[in-house]
Amino acid sequence: MSNLVFVLDTNKKPLTPCKPSMAHKLLTAGKAAVFRRYPFTIILKKVVIATPQLIILKLDPGSQTTGIALVQDEQVIFGAELTHRGQTIKASLESRRLLRRSRRNRHTRYRQARFLNRTRQEGWLAPCLQHRVETTLTWVNKLLRLAPIGSIVQELVRFDLQQLDNPEISGIEYQQGELKGYEIREYLLNKWQRKCAYCGIENVRLQIEHIHPKSQGGSNRISNLCLACEKCNTQKGTQSIELFLTHKPDILKKILSQAKHPLKDATAVNSTRWALFNRLKETGLPISTGSGGLTKFNRTRLNLPKTHWLDAACVGEVNSLQVLTSQPLLIKATGHGSRQMCRTDKFGFPSRYVPRLKFVKGFQTGDIVKAIVSSGHKVGTYIGRVAVRTTGSFNISLKKTLVQGISHKYCSLIHRKDGYLYAT
Repeated sequence: MSNLVFVLDTNKKPLTPCKPSMAHKLLTAGKAAVFRRYPFTIILKKVVIATPQLIILKLDPGSQTTGIALVQDEQVIFGAELTHRGQTIKASLESRRLLRRSRRNRHTRYRQARFLNRTRQEGWLAPCLQHRVETTLTWVNKLLRLAPIGSIVQELVRFDLQQLDNPEISGIEYQQGELKGYEIREYLLNKWQRKCAYCGIENVRLQIEHIHPKSQGGSNRISNLCLACEKCNTQKGTQSIELFLTHKPDILKKILSQAKHPLKDATAVNSTRWALFNRLKETGLPISTGSGGLTKFNRTRLNLPKTHWLDAACVGEVNSLQVLTSQPLLIKATGHGSRQMCRTDKFGFPSRYVPRLKFVKGFQTGDIVKAIVSSGHKVGTYIGRVAVRTTGSFNISLKKTLVQGISHKYCSLIHRKDGYLYAT
């Protein structure tokens, strides 16, 4: 079961996606042509007047991977997982910072320093966080051009931090209803890395534990809760944590310190999702939201496995869900290369220069091509990403090997480089 195929009419109007078998019949009969490989899209050779049925686009933004799902009539017809490169951007900026700092320390400055007189605009995000917003928005706009999307549902906050701090903020019904405990347990699982806070054991059933026992005045606030295995929870009982960890001062200090601090990843991701939410409103489509606790509740109730794209399908209000695909499109952001005119060595000095023109014979490095070699020592058909050379002799990267010295005359373009790697 694979994703449904996107369909456009001859005027590039999005139509209702079809099954791969139907797309194959249309292509074989010559009634359609391939418009895009990833995600796979066909374009009809006629105009369609009928109004297609609208589709719901659901998003589950994450710090490393964002889940994407298209739902129509409570059926998941398309799934994708978008892997961000925020850590790569952060590493590049840190490397550049170190090089510039080393140059400033060589006493070669010819102007006054100006790295301390910069101001940040309102709503500024770090480049690694802004990348997540921009990349997700890029794919939202792509899907808007390929499918008749009528509304967007986004998981706005992973954890309702205000709700966790004050259980009565939204009324007693919220905490005592079907969602009771989901927000708190999911928050604690992330805050304590799904380990026992006392012994560090993993992959066992964990219980919610009061750091300061209730019998000694401890509260139910989120800052007084942690996770413990059954053995540690039983041994601790109603003892104070200082008495229980008398012989483990390092663990005691770590637990007390971590309990006071909020979940940093949750705060960062929440800020990113608010920025994404404000950008999504610019599309003009109706937007609804849901929390991470509600997503987990829906996924557990529907007995679905834990994946990013299925989490996206469970965002918001869900009554029932039928999954029509088991092969989501895996998308990895790689960027468009560097704008440096020359490469540097480990000390920051120029080591080699790069060609000014990226295109050679109509191809650029990163394009997916199909090469049919009919003569010579490398007869065969090769499909993969190409690395261009000014001589016109290219290298093609296959799944397991690298084929070198393929002439551009044998190559035909399949998919232009767009800054992403694709897999299923």
